[in-house]
Amino acid sequence: MVEVESGTAHEKNSRPGWGALVSAFWGRRVAYLLASAMTAVVYCALLGLGLLAVKGRVPYVFLLVACQFLTSVIVYPWYRLVVFRVSGESWLAGYLRFYAVGLGFLVTSVVGVPILVEFIGIPIMVAQGLLIAVSPPLSYLTHRMWTFPNREKS
Repeated sequence: MVEVESGTAHEKNSRPGWGALVSAFWGRRVAYLLASAMTAVVYCALLGLGLLAVKGRVPYVFLLVACQFLTSVIVYPWYRLVVFRVSGESWLAGYLRFYAVGLGFLVTSVVGVPILVEFIGIPIMVAQGLLIAVSPPLSYLTHRMWTFPNREKS
């Protein structure tokens, strides 16, 4: 049997399993990129379905907010268990920090999408896609340092 050494004590104390395999095999940054892609797919699917379902009866900005919240609830376990491999701390406290980071990007969407849609004429999904493209590097640093920090002392 081959033992894979992870980079931090934070990871060493996490549960073994699928998340450990992904993080060990690909590394945290690649796992994060996969999580970011998954997040974008879930969000865009929810937004697209929402836009189709309401057919303009609900302001699209409301859909941006609702879809961001639903997406964060859906993807949080993946970030917690697979990407950052956190255990032993409150799921609620971790989720609230995770969502707080997401609120910064939500503000970007709520301000940026209407500017791109109303003033430049870009379709809603394309405008949101452009804003999504810039978020992974910024959110990785914020999540790594604040949402899922290594709370153990060396």
